[in-house]
Amino acid sequence: MARRVKPTPIRVLIAKPGLDGHDRGAKVVARALRDAGMEVIYAGLRQTPEEIVRAAVEEDVDLIGLSILSGAHMALFPRILKLLKREKASSIPVFAGGIIPDEDSRRLKKLGVRAIFGPGTSLSEIVSTARSLARGTT
Repeated sequence: MARRVKPTPIRVLIAKPGLDGHDRGAKVVARALRDAGMEVIYAGLRQTPEEIVRAAVEEDVDLIGLSILSGAHMALFPRILKLLKREKASSIPVFAGGIIPDEDSRRLKKLGVRAIFGPGTSLSEIVSTARSLARGTT
């Protein structure tokens, strides 16, 4: 009788780049992803782009989720994408949430951020999108 192999859970890094000290939303998303069966690595507050990329590579994650409320997304997110490329890890999809104006969202998506969630986005939508991104179906 063949043994059934248990699928490997999706590994997600959730990080708060920059000086933003508000992490409630990031923790709620991290918990929703964990409750959906994903393995979540929470990097915590005040992470530099270098620390985020290093953790993503070292932890061999399938997905990176960034949360920001400080308004520094146009400085920090492109830097993270650039560092991922430098580390030959640009295949790791990046999604983001927080207070990001529509015009900035469009620019960030052109740069490579795969999904951006604003206030009020349902957790089920975030979980569904994260699954699709990790599987390469979005």
